[in-house]
Amino acid sequence: MSAPAVEPVTVHAPGYSGPTMMTQSWRDAGFLHWAVDPADVAPLLPRGVHPDVADGATYVGLVPFRMVGAGVARGPSVPWFGTFLETNVRLYTVDDTGRRGIVFRSLDASRLAVVLGAQAAFGLPYRWARMAFSHTDGTVCYRTVTRTGGHRSVVALRLGEPVAGDPLADFLTARWGLHEAHAGVTWYVPNVHEPWPLRRAELLTCDDELVAAAGFPALAGRPPDLVHFSTGVTVRFGFPRPALHASR
Repeated sequence: MSAPAVEPVTVHAPGYSGPTMMTQSWRDAGFLHWAVDPADVAPLLPRGVHPDVADGATYVGLVPFRMVGAGVARGPSVPWFGTFLETNVRLYTVDDTGRRGIVFRSLDASRLAVVLGAQAAFGLPYRWARMAFSHTDGTVCYRTVTRTGGHRSVVALRLGEPVAGDPLADFLTARWGLHEAHAGVTWYVPNVHEPWPLRRAELLTCDDELVAAAGFPALAGRPPDLVHFSTGVTVRFGFPRPALHASR
C-alpha cells in the first residue's frame, strides 16, 4: 500500500468548517530558523510524526511574538489573561496521513494561568517566564527568562523589505496544524488564518539559550539561517483529533 500524499504548501488556509475551539491573534512575530539534519529531529517527535524536509533539511524555529485577544470558541477575548507575550521553539512535521504541521519543543509565556491551563488540558510544554517586548524606529526586541531554570533569550531585529513568493518562507510559516502527544495519543489540532504578511529582517542580537534547552545544543552561538518578521495574523483553532494511522 502506497504512503498517503503529503498535503501541498499553501499560503492560504485550507477550508475548515468544523467547530472553533479558540480564537486569538499572533502579533509582531519574529521568525528565526536554523537548518538541521532530519535525523537530529526525528527522535524528538511524537509517534506517527516525522520531520518535514525541504531540500534535504528540516528546521528548528525560534518564534517570539505577542499573543493578543485570545478567547474561547468564537467569544470575546478573555480579559487580561487573553493578551500576553510568548516565545516558542518549534519543529516542522508531517504525519502518517500526509498532514503538515508543527511540534512545539517549548513554549514560554508571561501568564501563569495560561501556562497551567495549557499544560493540564493539552500537555503542551509551556513554562512561565519573565518577558518584555519593544518596537522602536523599525527595530523590535524580545526578552525572555524562564522562571524555572533561568534560560534566557534576547532577540533584536531590524525590519526589512516585504517578502512574497518565497517557497522556503512559505514552507516554514504556512502551517495549518499542530501535532502533540498527550495521554498516550498523538493529536492533530487544525488552525486557519490569513496569509502571513512577511518581511525580511536583519538580526541585530541573538543571545539565546532556549533552543539549546529544547534539545539543540549544537545551535548555541550559531547564527540562524533565515530571519523574518510579521505584523501578524488572526487565528482560529479547531478541536484536537487523533492523528489517524499513526505508527512510527
